[in-house]
Amino acid sequence: MNREKTVRVLSGWLVLPVTIALLAAAIGLFIWTIYWAKQTNIFNLYSFVGALVFALLGGVSCNGYFSLQPNEARVLVLFGAYVGTVRESGWHWTNPLNTKLRISLRARNLESVRLKVNDKRGNPIEIAAVVVWRVEDTTQAVFDVERYEDYVRIQSESALRHLASLYVYDYGEGHETTLRGGMDEVAAALTAELCERVSRAGVHVEEARLTHLAYAAEVAGMMLRRQQAEAIIDARQKIVHGAVSMVQMALQDLAENHIVELDEERKAAMVSNLLVVLCGEHDAQPVINTGTLYN
Repeated sequence: MNREKTVRVLSGWLVLPVTIALLAAAIGLFIWTIYWAKQTNIFNLYSFVGALVFALLGGVSCNGYFSLQPNEARVLVLFGAYVGTVRESGWHWTNPLNTKLRISLRARNLESVRLKVNDKRGNPIEIAAVVVWRVEDTTQAVFDVERYEDYVRIQSESALRHLASLYVYDYGEGHETTLRGGMDEVAAALTAELCERVSRAGVHVEEARLTHLAYAAEVAGMMLRRQQAEAIIDARQKIVHGAVSMVQMALQDLAENHIVELDEERKAAMVSNLLVVLCGEHDAQPVINTGTLYN
């Protein structure tokens, strides 16, 4: 792979007087040649050729000027050979025969399209991401890949598809990381994979995060019902656990304070009644017993 080589070039302000002098000399010689021909009726070929040479040198010299803004670079190529890269901002002058390729070093955003892929369990999902990247090595970006912007875009989509196949959408086993629950870990994994993939193009990925994550339309309804069922089961488990704790506390307090003595049968009936009251979805309708406890 190619490696960037930073070169220093002349300041444009230093070369500008030379260019002006060449053009002025060309204009002066042209005027003098015309004046001399009118005065003597003799055409001075040497002065005319000299004027052409000065004009040619001045015109060619103008092609060597270029300017650079902050976070910009120019890759200099001379007849197909890499000369170097200029990174210093300002107005510069270089060999007019050099080809000057402009490269932006600013951070860029790449927002991928919504991709339809399968997660680790094979469920179809829709996923998209935004990638923040910048050119780090201008030589690799220009010479090692064809159109580095397209290269970064295609590699980003490929990395996103691969990442989605490594994780489940939701409800992983144990402490398994999921796309929905482990956003930070997934973003770190995506950034690391992208850095490795686009390093060939001299590009550094600063950040990559998911911007869209959802089940595909054909399974969204079924997955929604599954999520609702799992939420109901979790809620029921918490309600039952709390009701059992409350019944246990009630029986313990009754026994410790000697409020009433209950045999095993009456304890079972009391537990049943309390669980119905505490776990029921509707308010309980009490029935008042006017007889004794055993009638």
